[in-house]
Amino acid sequence: MDNNWEAVIGLEVHCQLLTKSKIFSGAATAYGAAPNTQADGVTLGLPGVLPVLNAEALRLAVRFGLAVGANVAERSVFARKHYFYPDLPKGYQISQYELPIVAHGHLDIELPPPVKGDEPVVKRIGITRAHMEEDAGKSLHEAFAGATGIDLNRAGTPLLEIVSEPDIRSAAEAVAYLKKLHQLVVYIGICDGNMQEGSFRCDANVSVRRRGTEKFGTRTETKNVNSFRYVEKAIEYEIERQIEVIEGGGRIIQETRLFDPGTGTTRAMRTKEDANDYRYFPDPDLLPVVVGAAERQAIAAQMPELPEAKRARFMADYGLARYDATVLTGEFALADYYEAVVAGSQADPKLCANWVSGDLLGALNKLGRDITESPVSAAMMAGLIRRMADKTISGKIAKDVFEAMFEGQGDADHIIQARGLVQITDDSAIVAAIEQVMAANPKQLGEYRSGKDKLFGFFVGQTMKATQGKANPEALNRLLKVMLAN
Repeated sequence: MDNNWEAVIGLEVHCQLLTKSKIFSGAATAYGAAPNTQADGVTLGLPGVLPVLNAEALRLAVRFGLAVGANVAERSVFARKHYFYPDLPKGYQISQYELPIVAHGHLDIELPPPVKGDEPVVKRIGITRAHMEEDAGKSLHEAFAGATGIDLNRAGTPLLEIVSEPDIRSAAEAVAYLKKLHQLVVYIGICDGNMQEGSFRCDANVSVRRRGTEKFGTRTETKNVNSFRYVEKAIEYEIERQIEVIEGGGRIIQETRLFDPGTGTTRAMRTKEDANDYRYFPDPDLLPVVVGAAERQAIAAQMPELPEAKRARFMADYGLARYDATVLTGEFALADYYEAVVAGSQADPKLCANWVSGDLLGALNKLGRDITESPVSAAMMAGLIRRMADKTISGKIAKDVFEAMFEGQGDADHIIQARGLVQITDDSAIVAAIEQVMAANPKQLGEYRSGKDKLFGFFVGQTMKATQGKANPEALNRLLKVMLAN
């Protein structure tokens, strides 16, 4: 982006709440059902039906408010947001407008430091509000030549719309915020975060202004972007497009746009509506929502440890570097796995971190799996590390044992026993092997003793080969130094 310009970005994130039924009815919310099999009378807006608020959706919304340090409203109100579209049978969406459930929170994001190796730069992004609403249905175009199909299964699914302040200044900051928010809602168990299924999707509001100008420019809204990469590309394109339009003598129109992943561009969809176009008014069928202090306290008591607090604890309690602690607390399940390994192995937490974040995650990434799909359980990993700690096997042999475990050949003890991999720790056995190697390599022995110290590695390798990799490395190095010197 041209340094003469500055982007002003705000994100509206639609987060599907993890409930089994819809926000105002008992219809199921499960993904993947046959079209229109989960659309009941409330979803369809049939005469005589009345909405009833899903108590679990309310609890999850309050949980989010507590997690971002926001004000959780004691009294909030549902309103009708009117617009006419085929995927909204009632002709209005039940949402919250003037009195949302959550207001004035924040998320702290981390950005790369100006100097490599320094601590990340922390920037606070304000959260204006988060309000509950019902999702709309889905329009299907691909399967219908010259027509559009409507699937109302998604209609009525509970949403939390999370609106940021316009504090974001680049596509990179937007992605950092979005990833942090995604991590949080999954961590606290309010959303599954599945972007491919539309459980977590983003609208990006973008405007540009000349650097040093306080007044915001005219913004556009790019709707329903469902991947971090696409959000970044959509924002980058929209920033450059707006600058080009203004510098070319044109003006930006407040409008809704769509992102085309194939071309990496946005295109106009419709003129952006203002709030008065929706004719908001309180829904007469729903009472105000009241969340008392006792209820807030009960929900707060059930909150899990948040990612930042967990990372700080891992650094303090386990002596981990910031990077390792960040990786291991990136997912709730991964953090639990790591702590189970530390507890089960009773070994050095840093050694456990190396195996979990290095060997295990590396193997899982190659297969496109996450920690919940690991063929090596935390108990199995702890068992492997125990055998390293008690010198039953060396680190090199442990790599082979891990591969066998990952392939489903059993736990560490079973594999070690079956393959005869127990480490040789008896000094006399190692001495015998060293003597055999020295006798077989008189030339190298003479060169080493005449000053070619680099040949030490040669003798280590040959002795390991002679013992089939079973010699204890520490004992081998200690004994070899003495015997080569004599």
